[in-house]
Amino acid sequence: MTAWYRPRVTPGPGGTIRAVIAAQLFEPGPGELLAFLREQLAEPGRWLQIGGEMEVVYHGRAASTADAGDYLLLLKPDRSLQVHASRGIKPLNWQPRVDAVELLEEAGRTVLIAERASPSELVRVAFLDTAFALALAPRDEGGLLLHGSEAQMQRALARRPELIEDGLVLLEVELPVGVGGIDLYARDREGRLVVVELKRGRASHDAVHQLDRYVRRVREATGSTVRGILAAPEVTAPARTRLTELGLEYRAVTSLPALGDDGPEQPSLFGAP
Repeated sequence: MTAWYRPRVTPGPGGTIRAVIAAQLFEPGPGELLAFLREQLAEPGRWLQIGGEMEVVYHGRAASTADAGDYLLLLKPDRSLQVHASRGIKPLNWQPRVDAVELLEEAGRTVLIAERASPSELVRVAFLDTAFALALAPRDEGGLLLHGSEAQMQRALARRPELIEDGLVLLEVELPVGVGGIDLYARDREGRLVVVELKRGRASHDAVHQLDRYVRRVREATGSTVRGILAAPEVTAPARTRLTELGLEYRAVTSLPALGDDGPEQPSLFGAP
């Protein structure tokens, strides 16, 4: 028996109405699930949860297959994907951000294929017997904020630049370039100069603009190839788009070394991708 429910809403501040559950589907057949997923993925900002029996195959830096079993699949608005089994806190498989999602019906089953270009990775999920599919329209998010000040974040990452990128070697901290001070000035493993802009909360378009100005100034001064990296726990969708347009990069930093400690970083399920 299948039931497809449309938006359930809750009152927000000042009496405004903000949708929480955009749509939900129970015990769908393959065609119903396929239509549901296509419709919801076409909507911006959807957070999808699908629970039931699935088969998961991964190809990339390694290869793995999860036997058919009951799993929970999460596909978030930033296109990060997770597949959880019934035990443990770590996903069976996860992708920090997929570049393409393909949906098809194959041998009477709905199949989701999520791909990343760099590194080249593919996750193929066949839905064998779906218990439910849920589409959420998230309300305003507070965002992740790293503990401590940006100055403390700067000191911690200056001590451990590999948390931003493997092989990164620090050259200067707070390097003045006329339009401001570069948080971290470094060189990557290929010898290229790297300008790093740090934000301890969700980075916005302003942070991208600031990073772009620094990168341009260093290119003008050195005549060298210069990379720009925005390092923050999260980034807004418009900011991520602008980074791509400008040829700049983003690194998710969700944990830091304990201040005053050169030991391991604080526990975090996901590090920088």
